[in-house]
Amino acid sequence: MGDRVINITNLALLAIIGAITFFPLYYVIVVSFTEPSEFLQKPFVLLPKHWSLASYEYMLSSKSFIRSIGNSGFLATVGTALSLVVTAGIAYALSRKRLRGRKIFMLLILITILFSPGIIPNYMIVRQFGLINSVWALIIPSLASGWNIILMKSFFDSLPVELEESAAIDGSSDIATFFRIILPLSLPSLAAFGLFYAVGYWNQYFNALLYLNDAAKWPIQVMLQNMLLSANNSDLMISSTAAQAPPSTTLQMAAVIIATAPILAIYPFLQKHFAKGGMVGSVKG
Repeated sequence: MGDRVINITNLALLAIIGAITFFPLYYVIVVSFTEPSEFLQKPFVLLPKHWSLASYEYMLSSKSFIRSIGNSGFLATVGTALSLVVTAGIAYALSRKRLRGRKIFMLLILITILFSPGIIPNYMIVRQFGLINSVWALIIPSLASGWNIILMKSFFDSLPVELEESAAIDGSSDIATFFRIILPLSLPSLAAFGLFYAVGYWNQYFNALLYLNDAAKWPIQVMLQNMLLSANNSDLMISSTAAQAPPSTTLQMAAVIIATAPILAIYPFLQKHFAKGGMVGSVKG
C-alpha cells in the first residue's frame, strides 16, 4: 500500500509539472490559430470556436520575414556543416598519439573553455577581419567549441586502432581513412553534435545585433525581437494590397511557431542518437 501511494503521488506530481510545462506551448499554438475577430473579443483563449490561418498567411506574405527565415536557414545548414567538419577534424587529429605537440594543443583548447575574452575583444577581431555586416561573422567565430572537440576526441579515442592499421596496410592515407572509415562510424556522434550546432546557429541573436547593420541580413530571432518591440508591426513591410492586419499578439504567436517548427521537426529524428554509446562498430578477428 505504501509503494502504491508513493507511485500515485509521483505520477500526480509529474502530471502537474508536465501540464505546467506544456501549457505555454499549447497557449502559443492556440492563439496563433485563433480567428482574429474572436481573439479581439476574448483575448484569453483556451479553445477557440473558430480556427484560422490568417496570422500565418499575414506573416508569410512579408518579404522581410521570409528573408529572415532564409538567413537563419543558411546559418543553420552551412554553419552546421562547417562546424562538424572543423570539430571532427581537430578532434581526430588530437586523438592520434603520433601528433607532435598534442598536449600543447589540448592545453590551448582547455584555455578557451576556462577563459572567455569578452564582447569587446571578439568585436575587435571580427572588425579586424572585415566581417562586420556579413553573415560570416555569425559562422566563422563559432565554427568550433572546445567542449565539443574534447567530447568528440574521447569518442575517437574509443575507436580501435586496428581500424587505421588495416586501412594503412591497404594503402589508405590518413585523410582517406578519416572520411571513409572514421566518419561513417561517427554518424551518431555527428548527428548529436550537428543538432547542437544547428540549434545554436538557428538561435543566433546577440551576435547578429552586434555585427549586422543591414536589416536584410537579420536572422529570424532578431526579426522576432523587433516584432515584440514594435506594437504596430511596421517592420514587417507588408504590401499595401494586403488585408487588414490581425492582432499583434496572434502575429507574434504565429511567428514563434514558425521560428521553432524546423528544430522541433528535426529533433525526433536525431533523438535516438543521444542514447548511443561512444563505441560504434567493432573489429572482427
